[in-house]
Amino acid sequence: MENLVLGIGITALAGALATVAGAAEDTESDIGSQGDPNSQVQLAPQMGYIHRIYNKAVSGEPPAYGLWCALGAGIAWALMSIQINAVLAIVLGSAIAVFVQGVYATTAYLGRTASLAKFEQPVYIDIIKSVTTVTMAHAFVAIFTTVAMCQLMIVALGHPFPLPLLALVWGIALGAAGSATGNPFYGKERQYQEQKFGAGVPISASGNIVRYAEAGQRSSLDNGWFASKLGGPASGICFGLIVFLELWRTVLFEQIGAGWGAIIAGVVLILVFMVIDRYIETWARKTYGPYVAETEEAAS
Repeated sequence: MENLVLGIGITALAGALATVAGAAEDTESDIGSQGDPNSQVQLAPQMGYIHRIYNKAVSGEPPAYGLWCALGAGIAWALMSIQINAVLAIVLGSAIAVFVQGVYATTAYLGRTASLAKFEQPVYIDIIKSVTTVTMAHAFVAIFTTVAMCQLMIVALGHPFPLPLLALVWGIALGAAGSATGNPFYGKERQYQEQKFGAGVPISASGNIVRYAEAGQRSSLDNGWFASKLGGPASGICFGLIVFLELWRTVLFEQIGAGWGAIIAGVVLILVFMVIDRYIETWARKTYGPYVAETEEAAS
């Protein structure tokens, strides 16, 4: 009973760390335009829309965060092997991983912008200085909390994977959660605020992203403010629930049927969420229906 209570407590703590990681990851990604909407940021100058939006996508979020988290965890693992305090080791490992992330971000922004020179898209030095450091700060939070969560799983729950491998797996999951959950807030609701809600993005509006804020030209920091209110928390809840439910079913049902209890519990959870998702989708379609303008055009 004591082990069960401890396991549930560790599960809750890991879920809390994952929630913070998810929120920081999505905010970092949206500030740097690394998610799906980065194609519109890249396209904008080619369509004649010069902007001050950072664009650092060198890969999708899952492989990127798999790399950052595995790198931070690998360095922390090496430091802990020479008897350095675990917390200090994770902090140092995450800091070194963030410096690598900053190098990738800078070179990606410069390289992408240089490729747009023929379209007169300039490189803004103040954007490099301000946005790169902000993305690094958010990336540090995401990496640190993910690696700390993985270390917690190993020490408290006896996970068999070594720290770097476990961080690689959960880093990929972290990037996937942010990409699937938080990016729509940035891509559709922030980049295309000039479009009517629910209208989608017509081909004629490709690249015509919103480039002006309340005062002056919009920068990626404005996008970060927006993402931290909506997309970040949504991604945090998503990743936090993934971690919490994964550990919850393991802690409670691993001892049943030589591990089959946990597998069956996982399948049941998936089926339950499939039913909930389908219900929400059908309810939304029946409640809001198709976009009104499309219906009127079809009738005329």
